[in-house]
Amino acid sequence: MNGDLVIAVLVVGLVVRQQLRTRPVRRIGSLIIPAVLGVLGVSGIAFGIASVVKDRPLAALPVVLLVASLAVAAGFGAARARTVRVWRGPQGEVLRKGTAATTGLWVAAGGVHLGLGLWIDHAARAGVLGTASLYAYLAIGLGTQNLLVRGRAAAL
Repeated sequence: MNGDLVIAVLVVGLVVRQQLRTRPVRRIGSLIIPAVLGVLGVSGIAFGIASVVKDRPLAALPVVLLVASLAVAAGFGAARARTVRVWRGPQGEVLRKGTAATTGLWVAAGGVHLGLGLWIDHAARAGVLGTASLYAYLAIGLGTQNLLVRGRAAAL
């Protein structure tokens, strides 16, 4: 699991770093990373469920908490989208750049996911369902953020 944690920290670090760079708003490119994370997330959740059900039936509470966690990810994505600066560049292209508030919300989202993940795993009394859902959490949060930023860019 230590290798998985290192990879997860690297992925989150790269996503946050990318957020702080000035870059163009793209129609499709902004959804590729969330899609890849989504595939990893679905496989992580499937692995987490399998790790729980091998020992006992999966109770309702961990599932409810998992769904709530993913809803929280969407909420953080929506909040972060409001903190991203969007403007027209000198060539007429639409640019974006995250702010310190964007970074703060990423840190808060990570802390919330960690807490909810531990609660999910405690409620399941086995397995790694909560921690295995990190990629799904990132996919939903980043996807929501990118869709909303694209909407703001289209309005310019």
